[in-house]
Order: sequence, then C-alpha cells, then structure tokens
Amino acid sequence: MHPWVAERTKTFDASGIRKVFDLAARLKNPINLSIGQPDFDVPEAIQIACIDAIRSRRNSYAPTQGISELRQKLQLRVDAEYQHADRSVFVSSGTSGGLVLALLSLVNPGDEVIFFDPYFVMYEALVKLVGGVPVVIDTYPDFRIDADKVAAAITPRTKLILLNSPANPTGVVVAERDIQALAELAAIRNIALISDELYRIFLYDEPFVSPARFNRDTIVIDGFSKSHAMTGWRLGFVHGPAEIMNTMIKLQQYTFVCAPQPVQWAGIAAMDVDMSDHVADYRRKRDRICAGLEGVYEFVRPGGAFYLFPRAPGGNGTEFVTRALDQELLVIPGGIFSHRDTHFRISFAAADETIERGIAALLRLATGPSGATG
Repeated sequence: MHPWVAERTKTFDASGIRKVFDLAARLKNPINLSIGQPDFDVPEAIQIACIDAIRSRRNSYAPTQGISELRQKLQLRVDAEYQHADRSVFVSSGTSGGLVLALLSLVNPGDEVIFFDPYFVMYEALVKLVGGVPVVIDTYPDFRIDADKVAAAITPRTKLILLNSPANPTGVVVAERDIQALAELAAIRNIALISDELYRIFLYDEPFVSPARFNRDTIVIDGFSKSHAMTGWRLGFVHGPAEIMNTMIKLQQYTFVCAPQPVQWAGIAAMDVDMSDHVADYRRKRDRICAGLEGVYEFVRPGGAFYLFPRAPGGNGTEFVTRALDQELLVIPGGIFSHRDTHFRISFAAADETIERGIAALLRLATGPSGATG
C-alpha cells in the first residue's frame, strides 16, 4: 500500500458488491438479482419537481440543515407520528451520509458499537473508520433480535446500538416485542440507539414499528432512496434529540455541506406521492420468489425490504455465487454482510421476467454438482 494512505483505511476492504457489479457488466445476458435498488423509475411528479427547481435556478448551496420547506414538511410528519417534545429533523446528503454523521457525532475512539449479524455492509466499516470497536451479535439461523444477548454484550465501553428493520440483507422485520425490549434496554442503560429505517415503506405482512415509539432518544435515519427509487439523488433525513441533530448538522457543514438543492425540492413532491402500488407489486414479487424456492432452499421468509437471504447449497456462499456465474446469475455472497459465509443475498427488486429466469437458474443450481441443500 502507498505510504501516504492513512492507517484508518486499512481496517476494511472495498465493498464486494461493487465487484459483482463489475462482473455484471461483462456478462452478455445476466440474470441480475444483485442490485439493491428498486427497478421502477422515479415517479413522474418527482422528476418534474426536480426539473422545475433546476429551471427556476434553485441550483445553489442549500442551508446545511436543508431547505426550510422540506424540513418543515418532514417535521410535521415526524411530530404527528411520535409527539416527542425533543425530536427535530434535518436533511442529510443521503442516508449513508446520515450514518457517517451519526457515528462521527457519537463514537469516540475505543467506544463499542453493537450491531447484528447479518448487517448492512457499511456498518462495520464505518464503526472502524471513526475509531470505534464493532461488537457483532450473531442472529443466525432465524435472524431474530434477542435483547438478552444484547444485554450480555454490553460493557462500560458500549456507546451505541445500531438497528436495521426491515433489514438488508435478510428482509427480516424485527418483531414489535423485540424492538420494544431493545429500545427499553438502551434507555435503561443510557446507550444511544440508531434505527436505520430506510426500508420502512416496504412492509408486507404487518405495520411498521420504530424503536422511537418506545425510546424517545432514538436517532432515526431515513431517506428517499429506496422508497422512491431515488438512489442516485442522495436525499436522506435524520431525526432525534435536538442537541445531537445540531452536532450532526455542524459536521455536515464541514463534510457534505448540504444535500443537492434541486433534489430537496423534489423531496417535497415525493412526500405526496402514493407508493402503495409499488409496495403491493414488491409483495407479489416476494411471494413469487419464496414460492419458487420453497422446499428447495432454506431461508427465512422476508417480511420487508426486497431481499431474500437463503442458505447456500453446500454451505459456502462464495463458492455458490461463483457457480451461479456459470448460469449468468448474479447474486451476492453472504460473507459480504456477515462474519459467516454460509448464505447469499437475492434482490427481488427486478422485472418479473428476470425473477422467473432467476428462479429457474437457482433450481438448476440446487440440483447440480455440489447442490445438496441440507
């Protein structure tokens, strides 16, 4: 490694997901079930709002905390949901930007951060980047959050618990009783709790429940990327106790500066767009892929997001994904999201034709060489 490169960058590797994307570009007719973004386009009303903002010369820097029109609309929604006296909102440069700011604001070098395995690929890397110590709690095989395991993992150095529900990569929705137990544990032990709620719109079997309902100090990170197919637009928002939000805004001023102004005007329009048809469509896709693989692959039925996380035939995720490439099937090895490499991630945010081709390829792989599913 070049001698100028900072030591902090050596604690983690580049995302393996990007390597799969590079492979996709080389295949002639890929069955791409790897991409973690909606396959539908940004709704027309949102596109028009962004174009109008650009043409109205709203292209300069925005206030670091976000334009007042969007913040006020978000604040009204947050207040209606929680009625917390001390819960303010600001606009972040993407949800990932919100995560970076939250960890920079809360975690000192040596502080321990608890999160759950499997986990979103950024969590462990970001904890290390800010000098924190990852404390990873295994949730296999059912991916359930057990507050007793969390309590046992808490030490005097524990600063933060990071929760993601609905979850990437599993699609699992944490049960309300487990969310409440975790939220109350964090409050009792005076530990910060971050709830990554980027997939909250994609719920298929039950209403969404945030830990903020049970713990008023919960820091919630959300955004428009997945809900409105705006992954490239970099528009997120964060809400929580005002003092913490002000600290994050201060750091945003010296890092991301602001979310793109035209996109913020589009965000105002996005809040009025009914996405229920898309959610219903993804529920149908979830049902189809589960029905197609049930009895052949071992998996926990996802209650949200748009992912399935099956156990790899033969028990090695990387080997299975390599074999899948021979079928021109692109899925993600579970080791990218986990300290185990026993599973693989499917994204069913894809066209129906692609899902059908994917099911057929997965069935062939399950019965081919080294395809025993036990």
